[in-house]
Amino acid sequence: MATLDESPRHGDEITGIFGPRHRALAVGLVAIMTLVAFEYLAVATAMPKVAADLDGMGLYSLAFSGAMAAGVVATVVGGRWSDLRGPLAPLWTGVAVFLAGLVTAGAALNMEMLLAGRLFQGFGGGLFQVSLYVLVARVYPPALHPRVFSLFAVAWVLPSMIGPAVAGAVVDQVGWRWVFLGVALIAVPAALPTWWGLSRPDVVRSLAGGQGTPAPGLARRVGWAVLTAVGAALMQYGSGRRGAEMLIMVAGLALLAVALPRLLPRGTLRAARGLPTVVALRGLAAGAFISAEVMVPLMLMEARGLSTVAAGLALTGGAVTWSFGSWLQGRGVLPRLVLLRGGTALITVGVALMAVVIFEAVPVALAYVSWIIGGLGMGLVYPTLSVLALELSRPGEQGHNSSALQVGEQVFTVVVVAVTGALFTALESGFLYSFGVAALVALAAVAIAPRFAQPVVGGTMVKTEV
Repeated sequence: MATLDESPRHGDEITGIFGPRHRALAVGLVAIMTLVAFEYLAVATAMPKVAADLDGMGLYSLAFSGAMAAGVVATVVGGRWSDLRGPLAPLWTGVAVFLAGLVTAGAALNMEMLLAGRLFQGFGGGLFQVSLYVLVARVYPPALHPRVFSLFAVAWVLPSMIGPAVAGAVVDQVGWRWVFLGVALIAVPAALPTWWGLSRPDVVRSLAGGQGTPAPGLARRVGWAVLTAVGAALMQYGSGRRGAEMLIMVAGLALLAVALPRLLPRGTLRAARGLPTVVALRGLAAGAFISAEVMVPLMLMEARGLSTVAAGLALTGGAVTWSFGSWLQGRGVLPRLVLLRGGTALITVGVALMAVVIFEAVPVALAYVSWIIGGLGMGLVYPTLSVLALELSRPGEQGHNSSALQVGEQVFTVVVVAVTGALFTALESGFLYSFGVAALVALAAVAIAPRFAQPVVGGTMVKTEV
């Protein structure tokens, strides 16, 4: 049975994430994560122009849902691959496939070619991110895990602040293709510090070979992952429809109800203690925050008359405090229960306060305050759950369990975003209902937060309900 042990592994002396042993690797990983973050944000800015130029508005949503679906499948594959063969092969394969996707999208002659590039990007990103968790588990001593994951959060701050503006300038000045090709050109030198850091003999020894044992049913798990991805894509597509077409969303939800539990720890949907609650908390927190976040600029512009720039500044405040919250949890001064229950409570308060900004009598400045609060909550919660997922995993299970964590996050987020989007489309007071649902989801996270504390008896391998 895994325990919440904070002692260093391999007898490592803790010199910090920027100590001699880890410096090049830390710099390289942050550089790659920063590029991934920029590309994620830049695509949303550039896609309207891309779809218009390629005469592909009918396939617009697939550019996003397709990448997400490919990422779900890759996360399942990459998790088990990392356990069996070590994280290096899926890590560099993911980077290579992601680069191939950037080049394909940047050179696209039609929307179908663009979609192929986006599928490559989603698949490569899924492989990279899940193998990254295994790399952290096997290279860094456990006491450094909170700081490593806080560093990953910091990598998103600058792209969150300037990414959309830079992408818009690139689209206007040199064309949308360079949103993809420019990142591809920068990615190779950005990956060099990671390569150097992973070439150290002591690091090579810690990453050599797999720690897991071959498990039956991998092909079946990939099949469930494909069905989960299809269900999530149907929910995304159907959420913006009206009338009978909303049955598409219902069909997607039904498919998820069958397929998703096979990819998550047994007991996740009822918040069983230990790893299942960690996975459920990640999904609820991300679903609540992101579903509200996608509505914030639209609400501030339509309901309160703010400009695009002014509305976007609310999100910037949340990105900054997310980073600060991640740094704070990385200091190790707050107990896990305080981080998780306090963080989810802050998310709830932030979303609920944003809901009342809809009313004209409420000062619009409250929108900025509310998202500063919500971002701080996410900063406390998100990396803490990443650390717990590794601590509750035996050697050879980190990839398997990390894939469950990430699949849960992706799919829970899609479901909550789809539900809030459907409410917005169908109801006259759509903003109020959308933020209300997001706040209730966050409140559910507050309620189950204490259940992370007791590890699952009899081991932590993700037992699926096949």
